[in-house]
Amino acid sequence: MATKTEKKIETKKVTVKKIESLTVQVYDMNGKEKGTLSLPKEIFSVVVKPQLLAQAVRVYQFNQRQGTASAKTRGEVIGSTRKIYRQKGTGRARHGSIKAPIFVGGGVVGGPRPKDYTLKINKKQKTKAFFGALSLKLKEKSVLGLDDKALNIEPKTKLIADFLKNMELSNKKVVFVLPKLENNNFILATRNLKKVSFTDAKSLNVFQILNSSKLVFLESSLEVLKNHFLKNEN
Repeated sequence: MATKTEKKIETKKVTVKKIESLTVQVYDMNGKEKGTLSLPKEIFSVVVKPQLLAQAVRVYQFNQRQGTASAKTRGEVIGSTRKIYRQKGTGRARHGSIKAPIFVGGGVVGGPRPKDYTLKINKKQKTKAFFGALSLKLKEKSVLGLDDKALNIEPKTKLIADFLKNMELSNKKVVFVLPKLENNNFILATRNLKKVSFTDAKSLNVFQILNSSKLVFLESSLEVLKNHFLKNEN
C-alpha cells in the first residue's frame, strides 16, 4: 500500500527540462542577502522521474522498520512442565501445562515474530532519485544558502528562530545541510526547534529532501555534496 508521501509524488506531474539559473541566494543570520551560490548542474539539473522518487521513498521508509516485534510461543515460555491438575474427576477441561495459550502468562498463538522488512534499490537508481529530488526542490525554489559564519554563532535557539522568522520559514519543515556533523554552536542552537532538523551533506537522502519545505545549504556543505556524490557516481 502506497504511503501519503508516495501518493503525493506519484500524482505530481513533473517535467524538468531546463532550469534557468543554477544559483541560489546566500543569506546571513539576519536574513539579508550576502551573494549567490553556484550549484552543479549534474546534481541540480536532471530529469525528475516521479516513479523513481516514489520507489526511493518507499525503500527508505521500509528500511526504517526494525522488525524486532516478537511474542513467545508455549515452547519458549519459561515455567513448570508438570500437569497442573489431574486428568479426570475435576469437572474442568483437561490441561497438561500452565504454559498453554489459554492461561495468563502462557504462550501466544499467531503472535508477531522477528521479520526483515529490508528493501533494496540499486546504486544508480538511488543516485538518480537523489539528484532528481534536489532538482525538483530547486525548481520549486525551495533551496537557499546560508553563510558559513552561522557555524560560529552563539549557542542560542533564539538566533535560529529569528533567522527563520526573517526568512518567513517559521512553523515550516526546514532541513539545514551542514558540511559535517560535529558538536558546534549551530547544532546546539538548532536542535530544540520544532520542525527543524539538520544533517550532513553526505547523509542527506531523498526522503528528507521531499519531506521538507526548505533546504538550507551551508556554503561549504555544497562542496562536500559535490565531491562525495559526483565522485561516487564516477
